[in-house]
Amino acid sequence: MARPIARWGVTLALGALWWWAVLRLALAPGAGALEAAVAAGGWGLSLLPVHCVPKARAAGAVDSRRWAQAWQAGRATTASPHRRSDAGSAPW
Repeated sequence: MARPIARWGVTLALGALWWWAVLRLALAPGAGALEAAVAAGGWGLSLLPVHCVPKARAAGAVDSRRWAQAWQAGRATTASPHRRSDAGSAPW
């Protein structure tokens, strides 16, 4: 029981620190590098993929052997290649 409470306490404290830094940057004319570092660090942490699961458990994940087979097969498409610039564009 103490572990979830401590986790929420740390989360709220870090969130309050981040908001303090962001509001100080936006509103205070004397804000400096410390506030910018805290705000940028908190924003950077929000970009972490915290909801990732191992590939084996992910729904719809493609097995890595399929990718290897596709690379070894050569061309991935049967579309016609683009014309070369010196080949001309007229059909005659």
